[in-house]
Amino acid sequence: MTDLLYLSGFNNEHITEAVTGAVPKGRNSPQKPPLGLYPEQLSGSAFTMPRKQNYRSWLYRIRPSVMHGEFKQLAHATWLSAPGSEGPATPMQLRWSPLPALQTSKDFIDGIETFAMNGSVQTKSGSAVHLYRCNKDMVDRFFYNSDGDLLIVPQQGRMLFRTELGHLDVGPSEICVIPRGVKFQVHLPEKAAVGYICEIYGAKLELPDLGPIGANGLASPRDFEYPVAAYEEKTGSFKLVTKFSGHLWESVIGHSPLDVVGWHGNYAPYKYDLKRFNTINTVSFDHPDPSIFTVLSSPSGVHGQANVDFVIFPPRWMVAEDTFRPPWYHRNIMSEFMGLIHGVYDAKPAGGFEPGGGSLHNCMQAHGPDAGALEAASEAKLKPEYLGNTLAFMFESCWIYHPTKQALQSPSLQKDYLSCWKDIRPRFKGGR
Repeated sequence: MTDLLYLSGFNNEHITEAVTGAVPKGRNSPQKPPLGLYPEQLSGSAFTMPRKQNYRSWLYRIRPSVMHGEFKQLAHATWLSAPGSEGPATPMQLRWSPLPALQTSKDFIDGIETFAMNGSVQTKSGSAVHLYRCNKDMVDRFFYNSDGDLLIVPQQGRMLFRTELGHLDVGPSEICVIPRGVKFQVHLPEKAAVGYICEIYGAKLELPDLGPIGANGLASPRDFEYPVAAYEEKTGSFKLVTKFSGHLWESVIGHSPLDVVGWHGNYAPYKYDLKRFNTINTVSFDHPDPSIFTVLSSPSGVHGQANVDFVIFPPRWMVAEDTFRPPWYHRNIMSEFMGLIHGVYDAKPAGGFEPGGGSLHNCMQAHGPDAGALEAASEAKLKPEYLGNTLAFMFESCWIYHPTKQALQSPSLQKDYLSCWKDIRPRFKGGR
């Protein structure tokens, strides 16, 4: 595969042309656009949003997006949307083992399975957590999501996202965000891929404010990479699939929709290498809240309370003295879905929380280190230690996640999750 070039800078105003002169100079939609292309504005926010929250790009394409057949509803047994009829959320702590390898052929869209969701696609609030397994390229098939942005976290296998704004090559330890409405295809250079998705119905992901950290730290805007324009002029019989109002729809289209010859704007897919995250940690005592590991945040209507936070637990030095280094037991107003990309999570070294698996701890449900991790961390001789073999993440939301029936009935659901805490003993030495 040839090397792919990218534009850098989170939410920057980018301009890129696959053919020189495709993007008109000085105006967005002249009477006779260059090269006979059709201008088309793709808006990811209301027109009148403040400038720093106004997302839009101008695309200069061979054929406008209105050229497709009639959409007809398409069944999808495992990709679900909120609000659903999944029944009440459970207060139990839940954990899943990795899903088994596929026994049938599925592309990226067919391989999505919903595990939890909150909010509503109709009110553009909340999110859904999916796992995906795929072993087939999307051939003559294209997709765009009208319901939300897709934050994709690969766990195994590289993926080539061929989008209408260009290509992104993404693998484990990286993430990719495909904004609402952007058309794309997924190809599998390594023949199979497994990972996680957060489908964000609500506000777009932003870099968190750094507050007292200052100007530097966490994810740097310069490390986010956007595609350069790449188009194909291809006719034939293709399928265009969209997810709209919680259902999938399909139409016939007579050409590839990846025909954008040039574009400019700040609304586009992007990737980020999690290894570039500048971790901030304590050098004195106590375990900082996981918010210190926030990569991206989708805000809610309440300042400081996220619709979704994307948080990672990356390789890092632990140097604090006279403290308990793993996270202590806690109950949180936020709801947390955790996944593991590789290695071992420091609060669950005894196993059970495996790469490709996941756990769900909803609002105010107690969780924390297993009994073995408690004893080891309590008795450890504290010295600087590098946690190198680990990369976990969390989708954290202010809304309660409703696990789906298929997740609760999955053979990968661990019935004995609670047993990881059963050997904890009282250590109280005072009183009568």
